[in-house]
Amino acid sequence: MPPSPTPNAPTNIEDLRELLKNDNKVKVAGVDVDGVLRGKIMSKDKFLSSVKSDGFGFCSTIYGWDIHDLAYGKELLVANWSNGYRDLWAVIDLSTYRRLTWEKNIPFFLCSFIVPETNEKLTVDPRSLLQEILENGNGKELGYQAMAGAEFEYFQYKETAQSLADKKFHDLKPLTPGMHGYSLLRPTINQDYFHDLYDMATDFGIEVEGHHTETGPGVFETALAYTDAARMADNACLFKLVAKSVGMKHDIMPTFMAKPWGDLPGCSGHIHVSLRDASGRNVFAVTEEEEKSGGRKDAEFDDVRYLSKEAEWFLAGLLEGMPDVVPMFCPTINSYKRLQGGQAMWAPDTASYGYDSRAASVRILSGPGVKGYATRFEVRVPGADMNPYYALSAIFALGLRGIKNKTKLPYGPLNSPGVTRDTVKHLPTSLETAVDAFMAKSSIAREVLGDYFVDHYGGTRQHELDLWKKTVTDWEVARYFELV
Repeated sequence: MPPSPTPNAPTNIEDLRELLKNDNKVKVAGVDVDGVLRGKIMSKDKFLSSVKSDGFGFCSTIYGWDIHDLAYGKELLVANWSNGYRDLWAVIDLSTYRRLTWEKNIPFFLCSFIVPETNEKLTVDPRSLLQEILENGNGKELGYQAMAGAEFEYFQYKETAQSLADKKFHDLKPLTPGMHGYSLLRPTINQDYFHDLYDMATDFGIEVEGHHTETGPGVFETALAYTDAARMADNACLFKLVAKSVGMKHDIMPTFMAKPWGDLPGCSGHIHVSLRDASGRNVFAVTEEEEKSGGRKDAEFDDVRYLSKEAEWFLAGLLEGMPDVVPMFCPTINSYKRLQGGQAMWAPDTASYGYDSRAASVRILSGPGVKGYATRFEVRVPGADMNPYYALSAIFALGLRGIKNKTKLPYGPLNSPGVTRDTVKHLPTSLETAVDAFMAKSSIAREVLGDYFVDHYGGTRQHELDLWKKTVTDWEVARYFELV
């Protein structure tokens, strides 16, 4: 299922020509495995020709190197020396039309990638993977439309790219001092930047639902408005571009890494999800009769009585497979520093659930506190460093599998009788153990995402581990330098 179109998105070449009549160039971008936008400026003539030709060649090296353009040490499946880092075919998605108002108002479009030799979607391409899950991973078969929202917490620093390099990422200056969540005063100190984030995101076709300070020095939280899952993934990815671009204008550097400070809570990337049927009804909600009578009578646990049976199966599928897909939520070495504090740091490290529970990995938002149309799950494991396409792919792949298999809940909600943090499934709390579970032959990840994707993406995470294992940290030097 493709994303819902942005306002004024063209539907044919004639509309596109009219839209670009006063432009001489266009910017395009695809998304790599780390959720980084990789793209370029094209002349208008080349762009229009590419649209008419259903795409253009784009170097596959964006899937053959890491976040710092270092080629993977092991030959992975998409781009390597064996195939000469041959071109992929980039297909321009006209429904994603936007303008970069902070960059000369240049037109902008997202791309997806296909393999020229087979004319099939590249499954490691984040946009293609999510669309494949939504179209063929039981969602279309069951007649459901996937819906989602995302929230980002992120630190800001009074730094530039140059000052970060000069300081070697040490002694960075937070945008504001102190712990001031939901403060009305702190945003006034940098109000031009604070309001530009909101306004430019909105101008860019990203509807913002909430925008405020969070606890921590220079921390903001921005909640993106609920929409179809494919559009949400685009919006979430592009919001990071907006934040970085707006920050540059103000000599401010936002970071979406999961744990910039060792002794403070990390940065989450919570995801809200639900399903709609063809009539627009929320599939997760109970019927009006059930709502009026106090919930579903056959619910096994009180916390799920305002969830439909389909929602319960979706939740059970998510819990069953969650330990096998953690790299899709927490992709870096640093991601797991956020999980180390567990509940004390507002970061769940278990496959757990509970009604309106911020201690659980899946927070149930349903009646009696939430109206039926707003019934949903908040998945609280992902950090702000997630690739939103991959995170949403994992959630819906597991949940839809749960519905198809009519999976039963493995245990009761967190803190119900007999259910504690010690009795539920625990999630991997290091990238190494997470990758081992992800790539295991019996991994549910292989079942729902396919061997090709798991082997390639898992290989990119093994690359991160290899680099980390060779690194001598400041902590090691300070702790062991004087060891006798």
